[in-house]
Amino acid sequence: MAATLLKTVRATNCLQTVARSVFPRVSSVSLLHCRQEDRTIHNCRNSTKLLAPQKTAIQNPRYYGQKPALTISHVKERVILVLQLYDKVDPEKLSLTSHFMNDLGLDSLDVVEVIMAMEDEFGFEIPDQDADRLMTPESIVQYVCDKEDVYDE
Repeated sequence: MAATLLKTVRATNCLQTVARSVFPRVSSVSLLHCRQEDRTIHNCRNSTKLLAPQKTAIQNPRYYGQKPALTISHVKERVILVLQLYDKVDPEKLSLTSHFMNDLGLDSLDVVEVIMAMEDEFGFEIPDQDADRLMTPESIVQYVCDKEDVYDE
């Protein structure tokens, strides 16, 4: 019993060594089975079949390129769309020059939620000192265009 346990521990240690050296960037390795063979792997007589993790049905692809090019009209459309989808904003009263508190009737907490929605939409963080000045959709469009270097239509 002890000899079998010792062989299992040695095989496990060897498998960990093989996994670390062969698959350094794989987050997890699936072990199918282990059996004795004549050839050696890293000074160990255990041969293993190691596989990368199984692909799941849904995987999000990663794109390492640049963001899509923005135009001022595209930024305006996205800002207005986010504001129209916000449940406390009346879409009929909404325009680029509407003031959040005076014209749309939002309170300070609602304005913070709007700014957070804009951060999610455009993928960057807006500092608090800048967020305090963004009180109209037009000022948000101007801020995003300045931040993303959008100057042309």
